[in-house]
Amino acid sequence: MHTIHELLTRLWDDYALLNLQVPAICQLIEQRGDTVVNDHIALRTYSDPRIGIDVLADSFVRLGYCVADDYEFPEKHLTARHYEHTDPKLPKVFISQLEIDAFSPVLGQLVNDLIDQVPTSLTKQSDFSVSGRPWQLSYQTYAQLASESEYAAWMSAFGFRANHFTILVNALTTFNDLQSLNNFLKDHGHALNTSGGEIKGSPQVWLEQSSTLADKVEVQFTDDLRMIPACYYEFARRYPKPDGRLFQGFVAKSADKIFESTDRR
Repeated sequence: MHTIHELLTRLWDDYALLNLQVPAICQLIEQRGDTVVNDHIALRTYSDPRIGIDVLADSFVRLGYCVADDYEFPEKHLTARHYEHTDPKLPKVFISQLEIDAFSPVLGQLVNDLIDQVPTSLTKQSDFSVSGRPWQLSYQTYAQLASESEYAAWMSAFGFRANHFTILVNALTTFNDLQSLNNFLKDHGHALNTSGGEIKGSPQVWLEQSSTLADKVEVQFTDDLRMIPACYYEFARRYPKPDGRLFQGFVAKSADKIFESTDRR
């Protein structure tokens, strides 16, 4: 069994290796004298009970994480849950799943064929959340899934790993606000997700978020080698609620647009 710190480090190392904009952005920020603090880690899965949210969350729960809140994204046909650790210094974990029944029988069968390839023993491992893609996949299947759901296609190609980490803007000392961080990143050549506006959310909903667009990486399919969007980096600024405590949850309307950071362009 991994410790929570070992699991989080595995997730980070896998994510940063796949997403080279991440170490570049961290370096840019640290060169200013700032320290990067992770607000939350996001994972994706399908709604099948063999690999759903509860299964993916199991190792985190056994290592001290507890359910904090649930979310629905009707437009994307997603549900999600976020978890918080008993140690508030550890990042929140946000796990979403694609509701397969909301799509065509064709998509449902394609996804089922992928999940049939997952060994039950893998889902019981403490590092299941960073096990990568456990199935064979053709580019034809990837493209067919993408025609109905970009999320379904991303999940098929990359499997179980961090979809994104998130910098807590509140912990930065050299940026006055999220917009100044966004401007800094754009000045250094990083493209941002502008769907729904560059900044999603507002102080009125106690959360502002922005994100990079996922860089493309080479992915080997059974029938082809293709460049497709991988992971992205998110930035979150949290605001105090009326009771004075910093808001720790998520805003579905904003997250709905953040999901599009991995869409094909």
